[in-house]
Amino acid sequence: MNFKQATDGLFDRIDHADLAKALKVSVASVRQARLKRTANAFREPPAGWQKAVVRLARGRMAHYRKLIGRLLKSA
Repeated sequence: MNFKQATDGLFDRIDHADLAKALKVSVASVRQARLKRTANAFREPPAGWQKAVVRLARGRMAHYRKLIGRLLKSA
């Protein structure tokens, strides 16, 4: 694994679109739910958001574990 591959893996991230897809809602719904409650455009978070965040976080954990393993093997 070279430096670019390793840092690409390190900088990989979850974005609004990933969460929207996991929740089966629009990106706008995710963005509106992240606003302050006092904002005019605020909307309540989609149902099941906690489970979706946990699933995505576990996926990131697995991603970083794999990256660490690959880096340790190549060191």
